[in-house]
Amino acid sequence: MKIELHRISIRKVIVGYKDSAEEGVVAYGGKLDIRPKYQREFVYKEKQRNAVIETIKNSFPLNVMYWMIRDDGGYEVLDGQQRTISIGQYVNGDFSLNDRFFHNLTKEEQDKILDYELMIYFCEGTDKERLDWFRIINIAGEKLTDQEIRNAVYTGPWLSDAKLKFSKSNCVAYLLANDSGKLVEGSPIRQEYLETALSWINDGKIEDYMAKHQHNKNADELWNYFQNVIDWIRKTFTNYRKEMASVNWGELHNQFKDKKLNGSKLETEIAELMQDEDVTKKSGIYPYVLTRQEKHLSIRAFTDKMKRETYERQKGICVKCRKKFEIEEMEADHIKPWHEGGKTIAENCQMLCKEDNRVKSGK
Repeated sequence: MKIELHRISIRKVIVGYKDSAEEGVVAYGGKLDIRPKYQREFVYKEKQRNAVIETIKNSFPLNVMYWMIRDDGGYEVLDGQQRTISIGQYVNGDFSLNDRFFHNLTKEEQDKILDYELMIYFCEGTDKERLDWFRIINIAGEKLTDQEIRNAVYTGPWLSDAKLKFSKSNCVAYLLANDSGKLVEGSPIRQEYLETALSWINDGKIEDYMAKHQHNKNADELWNYFQNVIDWIRKTFTNYRKEMASVNWGELHNQFKDKKLNGSKLETEIAELMQDEDVTKKSGIYPYVLTRQEKHLSIRAFTDKMKRETYERQKGICVKCRKKFEIEEMEADHIKPWHEGGKTIAENCQMLCKEDNRVKSGK
């Protein structure tokens, strides 16, 4: 990672300062993205914001900032976003300090602020180096999400197009996934829809996908894939339930999209499982009806009281190996398996030694 310290006056930094809620914040003659498009907006509270201006007015040192050098020769703020925005807003006349706006100051006072030199590190390196560095300097202050950090590294035409489709309020991805019921959790402006789509399309390897497609002209592949997933969900699962929003649909789509599924039969089973009190994770019903893996359901466990009653009834003897154990050396097991209709009740509980229970469970 190459890091160089520069001293740049506020006068130069705020040239071309523009602040838009969703179009981002730019300055430095349009070459600096202070807050990139559709990254959630962080603004200092009044006390913090005023402290930045007071520091500058008194010529006290302000904490160093970090700018990342982009491939196109421009820059993005890695650290110092709120401080830079506070400065830009004050000079722009968006707020006053001690009842005086910037334009109310004398020319001498204005020049003192504008000539103040900011200490800025220019950072340049590989994608991995930049990601690691960003995560390190993101420890304090308003923390960015992992996807916002990735967006700061993998800039380019592909990301710009992906943000238009996945990261804007009421973007097409949001409208599609919320039509007739919400299917994706999170907020587009916080990059959660983009992160979800990327995770779906590349089995969780988000950074690999972004690095591979960084210089593509558009994000049509990701958008088309997302549409296909949503269409598959609505055709396969005919009745909407709120639990569907937290399902990893990409994983299920990738595995089962080419299999012939009976939507009516699936709905009947889902409705029954929704009423089963032993199923504690209702969102897990959807992957379960396709994979038959009980781990998705978080089947209700036997209580300590049930275990103790069963242990005493068995006199501490494992029903498999017929040896005696302390209760801590044993585990509760369904006599009639849950998938065969066995319930998590005392009458259906048996105590097995840990070894026999693991053999039976295939663990």
